[in-house]
Amino acid sequence: MRKGILGLTAAAAALTLGLTACGGSDSGDTSSAAPSSGGASPSSEAKPGKIGVILPDSKSSPRWETADHKFLEEAFKAAGVAYDIQNAQNDKTAFQTIADQMITNGATVLMIVNLDSGTGKAVIDKAKAQGVPVIDYDRLTLGGGASYYVSFDNVKVGTLQGEGLVKCLADKKVEKPIIAELNGSPTDNNATLFKQGYDGVLQPKFDSGEFVKGPDESVPEWDPVKGGTMFEQMLTSQPKIAGVLAANDNLGNAAITVLKKQKLNGKVPVTGQDAGVQGLQNILAGDQCMTVYKAVKKEADAASQLAIALAKGEKPTVSGVTKDTQTNQDVPSVLLDPQAITFDNVKDVVTDGFVTKEELCTGEFAAKCTEAGIQ
Repeated sequence: MRKGILGLTAAAAALTLGLTACGGSDSGDTSSAAPSSGGASPSSEAKPGKIGVILPDSKSSPRWETADHKFLEEAFKAAGVAYDIQNAQNDKTAFQTIADQMITNGATVLMIVNLDSGTGKAVIDKAKAQGVPVIDYDRLTLGGGASYYVSFDNVKVGTLQGEGLVKCLADKKVEKPIIAELNGSPTDNNATLFKQGYDGVLQPKFDSGEFVKGPDESVPEWDPVKGGTMFEQMLTSQPKIAGVLAANDNLGNAAITVLKKQKLNGKVPVTGQDAGVQGLQNILAGDQCMTVYKAVKKEADAASQLAIALAKGEKPTVSGVTKDTQTNQDVPSVLLDPQAITFDNVKDVVTDGFVTKEELCTGEFAAKCTEAGIQ
């Protein structure tokens, strides 16, 4: 899938849009960005349409409510456009109902984070029938035919995880380590891309005998409770697991909780992704070896600018494409660069404003924050 991406660098560079200022606001959530307008711009007196945003849940990752919702709302308010942001809370029926209600209530643009490609496609098909363009946000809806896709280079996210685990194991001088993989939801295309990335790093080491392939399972709906149970079973069946490729910080924390019971935390490197407070605290404590920081504000800014342009009747252009592997069609895309985070650069996430020192450096973590150079 990565091969379908045309030389993308970072947030603003991927978009080249001249936007016309307009007014009008409602309720929901916000952020901002930058694409290039093709076709005639509407009159500056024209009132923009309404933007509907459907977020997936609040359990798989805290980011959806603490970051994406906030940044999107800020951007829509700043642009003066009407908006409605809702969370489907992992309910597929609710997801489709929310979309129907948004269109009925006047949404002229939808931005969705699908729960699975089937549900996402059903929403996109209905929206298209009503002449409403859809932006796939963070997750591509396979077979959906969205107007745009805004995310990170998710194969690279996985590559960074694989490379991070390899380095952590090298630092611990572990010979022929048994690796367990705790993958994301099998219905999330991003989880497929993450795995493509980290397996691209790990498989050659399995093939050469340098590493030993251990249990490899996908966690339904990214559920950390299920992930913890699955990892406990992995460790019972293979007590000598020496490294855990966990697909995000929540799953990483689930594995760490199990490792703590066996007094193996800190001894068995665990990866993650999302760079939230819990994941970063696990890194400061030495229980998690790395995470991946995806600058959500840049992603939300890029998606919101596209949505605002569409709401104003413009036809923004972007510089990249992603190949939909089901339809073989190219989806106009903005893909941003992720960053690997270890103890040595945890401070970068704080400096960027994604988490605050006050949130991160509480209690026992205050001294670790000082050691990590967090001011």
